[in-house]
Amino acid sequence: MRRLSITTGAMFCAAMAVAASCPAGATEGLAPAPARLTPAADHHQHLFSPAAAAWMSSSIALAPIGADELVAQLDAAGVGRAAVLSAAYAYGLPARTIDHEYARVRAENDWVATQAARHPERLVALCSFNPLKDYALLELGRCATSPGFGRGIKLDFAVSDVQLDQPAHVERLRQVFRAANARGMAIVMDMRASRVLGRPYGAAQARVLLEQVLPYAPDVPVQVSHLAGNGPGFGDTPAREALAVLAEAAARGDPRMRQVWFDVATVVQADLPLEEARRLVRRLRQLGLDRVLYGSDPHPGADLESAGGWDAFLRLPLDDAETARVARNVVPYLR
Repeated sequence: MRRLSITTGAMFCAAMAVAASCPAGATEGLAPAPARLTPAADHHQHLFSPAAAAWMSSSIALAPIGADELVAQLDAAGVGRAAVLSAAYAYGLPARTIDHEYARVRAENDWVATQAARHPERLVALCSFNPLKDYALLELGRCATSPGFGRGIKLDFAVSDVQLDQPAHVERLRQVFRAANARGMAIVMDMRASRVLGRPYGAAQARVLLEQVLPYAPDVPVQVSHLAGNGPGFGDTPAREALAVLAEAAARGDPRMRQVWFDVATVVQADLPLEEARRLVRRLRQLGLDRVLYGSDPHPGADLESAGGWDAFLRLPLDDAETARVARNVVPYLR
């Protein structure tokens, strides 16, 4: 039976919006790592321009990260490709105001695309924005026609304060999903509502996503980050309840789940208790290992820790064939 031993970084958006209330994991005795296996792709990485790092540093200590640094870390970890998720959505943080907000969103998205273009065989850039902003559909269309993007968008519900129990928010998400689907753009989303603001989240919100939002993007990959939570670990009860709704739908062959994938970024932690690891594995099996993606989302400003995140995943109590299945999985937008 495998057990966890190496810490992976906490995700950036959790630090921006929810880190203060993230649960601490319990510790348990650790076992040696099994034989080394490396994933084909890391589906959850970020780059930060100097301007974005300076803007976000009021919320989290953050250093700029460029493509050359990321590729060096991927090389060290033996990982071939990576999804580079722009953090331009952070300029749309509802709690803060900034001059020329949309211009800054565009600039950050373009900077990430330019960086990814330095390593076109290794990195795929996804643009981002707050989906509730008036410029959301405009930026989606601009990114769709940009040679640096055109393959996907990144949404962050917590940072953008998207609430799935607010009809106006649901309608805006439908518009964004419909537009992404029409443009053939994948959607990567952190769907966990803000903990800092105490927004409702759990099974009810996941059912809204399943029944009222996912049907508007039936033809493109939809990647649910952090297994419907935001980490660190698997101890967030509302996130587990939300994931259960989606996993049960996947297990019964719900057609709305046909294109839905799940990344494990920041969920698999060194201090994940063994029983929690077993619970996590049961849920992964219910989802189907063919739709589970490796992602690291390393702590901003620190070493990218791609290898550490995968080492932690290797200690989950999965059998070798299941682990190899996840290692081989590459979502279509990244192929």
